Amino acid sequence: MKKILYIILSITLLLSTFSCSEDWLDVNVDPNNPTNTLASIDGRLAWIQHHFLYGQQVAGVRSSFITQQLTATSTGTRDGMAAGWNAGTAINTSPYQFFFVATAANFPDLENKAIAQEAWHYVGAVRAIRAMGFMLMTDWYGEMPYTEAVGESVTPKFDDGKTIFEGCLQDIDFAIENFKKAQGENAPSLKSGDSWNDGDVDKWLKMCYGLKARWLNNLSKKTSLYKPDEILSLISSAATSNAQSTVVNHLDLVSDNVGDVLFSDPLKTSIAFNSVGMNTNIRVTKWYTDLLTNFDNKGIEDPRADKLIPWAQFKHGEFVRSAGVDMQSDIRINKGPNGTSYNSKNESIESNGRTVPAHSWYVNVSDQQRWGDTIYVSLRGSSIGYHGDTDDQYKADDGNILGTGTFYSRVDGPTHLVCYHEMCFIKAEILFNKGDKAGAFAAYRDGVRAHMELMNDKLKTYNETENPSKTPMSEAAITNYINTAIGTAADITLGKIMTQKYIAMSFMQQKWNDMRRLDYSTTAYPDWKIPNEYFKNADAQTRIPLGKQYRRIRQVSHEINYNSANWLESHPHANDDDIWSYPVWWDIVE
Repeated sequence: MKKILYIILSITLLLSTFSCSEDWLDVNVDPNNPTNTLASIDGRLAWIQHHFLYGQQVAGVRSSFITQQLTATSTGTRDGMAAGWNAGTAINTSPYQFFFVATAANFPDLENKAIAQEAWHYVGAVRAIRAMGFMLMTDWYGEMPYTEAVGESVTPKFDDGKTIFEGCLQDIDFAIENFKKAQGENAPSLKSGDSWNDGDVDKWLKMCYGLKARWLNNLSKKTSLYKPDEILSLISSAATSNAQSTVVNHLDLVSDNVGDVLFSDPLKTSIAFNSVGMNTNIRVTKWYTDLLTNFDNKGIEDPRADKLIPWAQFKHGEFVRSAGVDMQSDIRINKGPNGTSYNSKNESIESNGRTVPAHSWYVNVSDQQRWGDTIYVSLRGSSIGYHGDTDDQYKADDGNILGTGTFYSRVDGPTHLVCYHEMCFIKAEILFNKGDKAGAFAAYRDGVRAHMELMNDKLKTYNETENPSKTPMSEAAITNYINTAIGTAADITLGKIMTQKYIAMSFMQQKWNDMRRLDYSTTAYPDWKIPNEYFKNADAQTRIPLGKQYRRIRQVSHEINYNSANWLESHPHANDDDIWSYPVWWDIVE
């Protein structure tokens, strides 16, 4: 592993010399002479935050295909294979690269320098991110170098998931301890380098307690280790309002043209935009849209539906919302949903034996079965910085909007990293399992409202009146939905709690953790099913055999190629085709 880190470290150090003063990731140190001693701790922290966040959110996006929030127009692409449960190695690498290469490689120097300066809040920040990163690695891959990682060994040993999990808990406790210390007299303020919480130590502490609650709740299969009352105590110390949540805000700037060291993506934009919003081949699924339009089969639409489902303009500027792709149908086996085209000319055109009117949508194939695929709108948006556009909407030459993007996948969509609404849903799950339906319902209801209000915090900044994906939700709509759609304490179910949590955790890795520990249960996720196409794909069934489920990601080629002996020893089935179906440590019943 260290061989890989050394290859990239000089580039990482170049980035580490950039400062994050008022405008994060701007340059204020000579980039032509980067060294690990030159980089200041406040100039380095925001880069660590950026690269970790990129890795985590890439994992969140890719797991969104596995859990059927998203799908793709092709079954053979990286994302399309994941959506069809046809596990492929193209999905493997980015979370690993962004964590180990661009994030973890900086931990030792930053922590040592922070300790020397008595900058205890920076020690807390780096330990918190270290814990988050290694927890992501064990959530994603299961086993991973940990105790010998980012050290002297070129071929570090692998540790099992339990070792990594327990180490991450120790790291988060150490982070909490350091956040509670008073900074040294000459230490830089956390505010000067923190791009997540603007130096608010109380928010960092609440984030750490929230992370600990999230992780301990993932132990629900471990009878001897799962401690619901301890989790509830942690929740009381975590965010108890939206104002106390850790929300990472993103920007769409003309000047954002530095380019990320690994992907060359803009640096300040939403990672969901970089992964989803730049592309025209991604769609939402019917299961996801049904959650938003017909929750609990009541036929009552969620006010978030307009914000989380993409729109396009049809019929002379009329906005039309996307349909969801039915993953229980044969649509993708039959080459759908096909990519769509738009005739922006003032005259009709010919396409595969038919006439397409001016300023109208069409599918440019001869297969008439696919001509109706115009009902599916891509998640593509646009941007001022990356695309050189005038705003964030994807438009045709005639100005017609081809895609609005969605709340999280828009270029400046926020990342809800560790938030109050998640704590509410964890509390609701625990209280429901304890038999406290009244308490469970109150927490569940608070979670739904908190997520809507947190979304509104961003939506209100747009000052939009026409684009339905960017207008705020009215208080009347929110209240009506809560009073009529989500049920009552008398009929609260685990399925209601978990599916509302799923909506609130859109694009987040944690929703896959939840689905796995709950065994993809239809009790927890009503109407959810393995994609129909999986059952007709023999290749997919070699990697996830019939009767088994998508449980982990196969190890990356870097470890396989350069640390093969330790990799092969890390799991009895490390080199088997079906390693994807073997649960990670916390997903095994004990």
